[in-house]
Amino acid sequence: MAQRVALVTGGAVRLGRAITLGLAEAGFDLVIHYRSSEGPARQVVRDVEAMGRGAVLAAGDLADPAVADSVAEAARAGYGRLDLVVNSAASFEKGRLLDVDAEAWDAVMDLNVRAPHLVVRATAPLLRDSRGSVVNLVDLSAYRPWTGFPAHAVSKAALAHLTRIQARALAPDVRVNAIAPGAVLPPEDETPEGLETLRRMTPLGRLGDPSDVVRAVLYLADAPYVTGQILAVDGGRLLGSF
Repeated sequence: MAQRVALVTGGAVRLGRAITLGLAEAGFDLVIHYRSSEGPARQVVRDVEAMGRGAVLAAGDLADPAVADSVAEAARAGYGRLDLVVNSAASFEKGRLLDVDAEAWDAVMDLNVRAPHLVVRATAPLLRDSRGSVVNLVDLSAYRPWTGFPAHAVSKAALAHLTRIQARALAPDVRVNAIAPGAVLPPEDETPEGLETLRRMTPLGRLGDPSDVVRAVLYLADAPYVTGQILAVDGGRLLGSF
């Protein structure tokens, strides 16, 4: 099998970690970006290498525009190629709309919207060479007015539309899609009552699992006639509750 290389931003923890390991299991070598989770990042490298795949680390805060270029350079220097970019790194800031000042607003947009643009911009030459693809991670707040997470919701709606623009701008050489997960990995401080509410809101009657998103990433990575699409992996929550 020809070598395939994937870059996962935020690839050391939570859903990003699951995607990293799922791609390694599927035969990808990895560029694993992390911001501050050096310990978990080095453990993920060991886990990837135990599967017989290569792993390169790329550290930095993607809210800094220069980091996108350094992450792309890690792929170029480590492998000389790149077949898939998964933009998973994001913040999840809670608060009331009128409490969000300019600084807080910009911090969310810089990481959740500008960074995926700059990462794709920096990696586009490598992706074009390999006729690769991009998968952006949005969530259901791209469709629903989550008033408890106002800046986050706006950023994910913007990323959903950026996905469509990237797909048009980079076609036919690079495909760009997105995934909107539902309750596949709830916040660690979620209460049992909150989890039960999420379950009742889901038409399939259960919560999801990170592996559901991993399968979606693998599908989009190998779907040569799919671009500009946002795949909801949400157990039907966008249909509305019963």
